[in-house]
Amino acid sequence: MPSLHRVFLVGPMGAGKTTIGKHLAQHLKLGFADTDSEIEARTGADIPWIFDVEGEEGFRDREQQVVEEMTGWDDMVLATGGGVVLRPENRRVLGSRGFVVYLYATVDEQVRRTRRDRKRPLLQTGDPEQTLRELMAVRDPLYREIADHIIETDQCSPRTVAQRLVRELTSLG
Repeated sequence: MPSLHRVFLVGPMGAGKTTIGKHLAQHLKLGFADTDSEIEARTGADIPWIFDVEGEEGFRDREQQVVEEMTGWDDMVLATGGGVVLRPENRRVLGSRGFVVYLYATVDEQVRRTRRDRKRPLLQTGDPEQTLRELMAVRDPLYREIADHIIETDQCSPRTVAQRLVRELTSLG
């Protein structure tokens, strides 16, 4: 079994990184953290507000700082934001400091899971589905570049995905 004292979850919006991450941490008897939640806790503001005030670049600066720090934490499942892979430095530290799992969800599934969510700044457009398709075209190859393991999350409950992931990781050993 691969060394699983640091498991980093990457993937698009709606893939279930936070929810699956909590279940996975429970199964592996590890702590759980989320980069977006950490950014909100440190700034005292939610992600949409940070995007409004600082723009995406300002948010990515904060995200890079948090990723640099949190990827050094031991005994942790870490859920990351969907755009974390855009910065080469983030890809480097994620890939070199832990076991990276790409939670893959089709664009149709992302649309279904995010359609009522008003807290995703990049989806506050006239055509969220087109936005998700464009984001996936850019990000999917980056997720795959750093992934040690890929698991599909469509049509599965977060608990089921976490259980399947534990079985798959155990079989890798």
